[in-house]
Amino acid sequence: MRTSIATVCLSGTLDQKLVAAHEAGFDGVEIFEPDLVSSPLAPEAIRARADELGLSLDLYQPFRDFEGVGPEVLDMNLRRAEAKFSLMNRLGIETMLLCSNVATARSGDEQLAASQLRLLGDLSDRFGVRIAYEALAWGRFVDGYETAARIVRIADHPRIGLCLDSFHILSKGHSPEAIETIPADRIFFVQMADAPLLNLDVLSWSRHHRLFPGEGGFDLGTFMAHLVRTGYDGPVSLEIFNDTFRQTDPRPTAVDARRSLRWLEHVTAEALGASAGGRAARMSASALPTAEAVSDINYVELRTTELADLRTLLGQLGFRSHGPHRSKAVELWSQGDVRFVLGEPDTEHRQPTVAGIGLSVDDPVTALRRATALFAPEVPRPQDAADEPLVGVRAPDGSEVFFGAERGAVPRWVSEFGVPEGHDPVLIDRVDHVNLAQPWQHFDAAVLFFRSVLDLHSEPSIEVAAPVGLVRSLVLRDTDGIVRIALNLVPSGSSETGAILPQHVAFASSDVLALARSARERGFAPLAIPANYYDDLAARFPLDAPLLDEIRELNVMYDRDESGEFLHFYTPPVGTVFLEVVERRNGYSGYGALNAPVRLAAQYQHLRPADQGVPA
Repeated sequence: MRTSIATVCLSGTLDQKLVAAHEAGFDGVEIFEPDLVSSPLAPEAIRARADELGLSLDLYQPFRDFEGVGPEVLDMNLRRAEAKFSLMNRLGIETMLLCSNVATARSGDEQLAASQLRLLGDLSDRFGVRIAYEALAWGRFVDGYETAARIVRIADHPRIGLCLDSFHILSKGHSPEAIETIPADRIFFVQMADAPLLNLDVLSWSRHHRLFPGEGGFDLGTFMAHLVRTGYDGPVSLEIFNDTFRQTDPRPTAVDARRSLRWLEHVTAEALGASAGGRAARMSASALPTAEAVSDINYVELRTTELADLRTLLGQLGFRSHGPHRSKAVELWSQGDVRFVLGEPDTEHRQPTVAGIGLSVDDPVTALRRATALFAPEVPRPQDAADEPLVGVRAPDGSEVFFGAERGAVPRWVSEFGVPEGHDPVLIDRVDHVNLAQPWQHFDAAVLFFRSVLDLHSEPSIEVAAPVGLVRSLVLRDTDGIVRIALNLVPSGSSETGAILPQHVAFASSDVLALARSARERGFAPLAIPANYYDDLAARFPLDAPLLDEIRELNVMYDRDESGEFLHFYTPPVGTVFLEVVERRNGYSGYGALNAPVRLAAQYQHLRPADQGVPA
């Protein structure tokens, strides 16, 4: 698969965009006209710079509002086109994107549009360039690819073909199946974009909310399978209009973009199955190494300057200390199958408080090969000869994912720490989910990272009201529910207020009420939940009075769905992390979403009591 990216996807100057595309491993780029117009580089210099970087210049875009017009406007349009064709010759670009008319067309007559495209083809022939005609989803008369294909067929000119854009097709709800009826030599270019599934006018949706493949809700694997069956073998390019991408460092954005195309190639191979079918496929689409099934989350690493308070908290919850590692500056605490590795923040790399997770898999090397094939950077791990080998990669937010071999109930690396003291009852079973706060510039990249590297599937996102704004939350999980990663998009300004601390780890208990009681006996004080919550709870659910009284006393929250019940409580924040204990009864599968605003408000009040009119 030849890969390309439109310069509009990236921030920075045109040269910075070219460098970012080169470093991320793209084969070529589309030149977006505003990037060229604002560049101090002459077209010849841009061509030479792309050659130096090993990038092909695949497309010049956009040319707008050409067809379906009157004679005078047509003459002006041909004059415009002649100037652009001359410019393309200077750039060394052979294909121009022509968008269907949205403003000046006075007729939807397909014969008229085809005859005017034929004139444009005659003109382009003098310059040796091609025209890729694209149906914009908001085109005045031409807003579907099948209509555009008919016009191209009627025009019957070797210089006139199609550009297929997944957003314009899928956002309108059009089936991509008819792509297979288009001759491959009439498909001049392909642009791919994903998007969240929104109820929004299509123009605003396109201009602000496109995403890289794998970050949204479109079925792009099926789309690509139809394309491959035509025999198309040209570039597969990204055209992403997104407010976030255009504000962030172009280099990591370009890596995220390249990862998305590797993921797209993989899901295309899956959609094609053993055979491309139909006409002979000429585009290669290779699958990634198989995602290793995860048997458990064998540790969570926390990095904080508040180690003393965190040790106290873990002890109150019944965790036992194994002491420090024999050679590294970290320590281990455990209960049941939950293990926390604690350490001071790493000054070399920016790390969130939940700095990493360890996953038990059958073949860590295969897991690492899949991750690095998706352009995830490997994390070097100094280790002694006797240390259990672990391999890992870094996520976009700086957190780490390590893979270790599944070898019995207790991972071998645990022996690198001391033997824990005490024999308290085990009331915590396993890690239920890990909640990672994502800065605004990393949220979509994190979705793609966990979806592609670990083959997780996303649940519908929700928005939760908090005192400082809306928190967007999306859960990615595996089929068995062993790995659940909740990503929270931190509201703008929350870092200044210190109010939202969505970095947290939740672990499952077989008896959350017994654990809450035993923790209280050790001096534990949970996050305080207001009495109004329990009054409302009594109105919503017919709870037995003794149960309601007990959960009120212990600050335990409650939810229920069609399957079962959910009981959970939170610790107060320690630095920039807090913990949650959950009990799922009879197959409850949610996360207590209705309780989240109450929890967020309680945390806000805990951190800023003076602002709430309550004593500290």
